[in-house]
Amino acid sequence: MNTPPETPTGPLDGNAAGGILGDLFAIEITAATLICEGCGAFAQVGAASVYGGRMGVILRCRDCGKAMLRMARTRAGLRLDMRGARSLVVDIAHA
Repeated sequence: MNTPPETPTGPLDGNAAGGILGDLFAIEITAATLICEGCGAFAQVGAASVYGGRMGVILRCRDCGKAMLRMARTRAGLRLDMRGARSLVVDIAHA
């Protein structure tokens, strides 16, 4: 069975989500910090493990694997689910 070219076979780093997240956030989102609700780890969005493709992405904590952020394109628009993150911290001095 062949894997479609747009479907990654394993996790990419969080920079792979920069395009889709940039549609929602007008900042350099990959430099923002996510705090994992599962283990409390702090990491830049660009350091998260990313699974997904053209329709959406799931960002997982590299320390514990918990899904921290999910984003999808739908007919109604963009959907963002951050149930696995305690917070998203953006340094506005450098945004």
